[in-house]
Amino acid sequence: MKDFPECRMMKDFAVELEKIAKNKKIFVVVGGGKVARDYIKIAKNSGANDVLCDLIGIRVTKLNALLFSSMLNSSPKEVPDTFERALELSKLWNIVVMGGTFPGHTTDATAALLAEYVGADLLLNATAVDGVYSEDPKKNPNAIFYRRIKAKELVEIVSKGEVKAGSSNVLDILAAKIVERSGIKTIIFKGEPKNIEKAIYGEIGTVVEP
Repeated sequence: MKDFPECRMMKDFAVELEKIAKNKKIFVVVGGGKVARDYIKIAKNSGANDVLCDLIGIRVTKLNALLFSSMLNSSPKEVPDTFERALELSKLWNIVVMGGTFPGHTTDATAALLAEYVGADLLLNATAVDGVYSEDPKKNPNAIFYRRIKAKELVEIVSKGEVKAGSSNVLDILAAKIVERSGIKTIIFKGEPKNIEKAIYGEIGTVVEP
């Protein structure tokens, strides 16, 4: 896997999740990453609308989910299309991996909806930054980092971002509203394998409170 660093990272994530899955049920929702963004860019340049771009992105997330599940001993080699099927599979397996589901929903929203559906006690959202900021820290180095934040405040912050296919906000508005209504404890953190266990114990990232 030396020629595919993304796969190396997926494998590292798999190792960490296998450790946690010895004592917990885990549901994973995989995004489309750069491959999805590239496909969406090509589709847009060819005249595709956002719904079609969403569908293209969803296909990529499902491929990524199947690839990731192949790296896990505690996961079925099946990517469920519905939350009902995901819950059913969790009765036999400790890790269930999904991709996207509906046009207009990012995988953030899918993860939040799945967490609410299965009654999860914790939602982890792995991102490209180390938590929630008042603004995009890549654009404004003086943006304020929030160690703890109320779900209502999170909704206000992310509502300023884009909602187009392929956007890469820290969390999308629909996901933030689901977190707010469900009251599920949520931690937003930098998505690196070594950070998962730290995030579970609230040692890093932004803790989103009801």
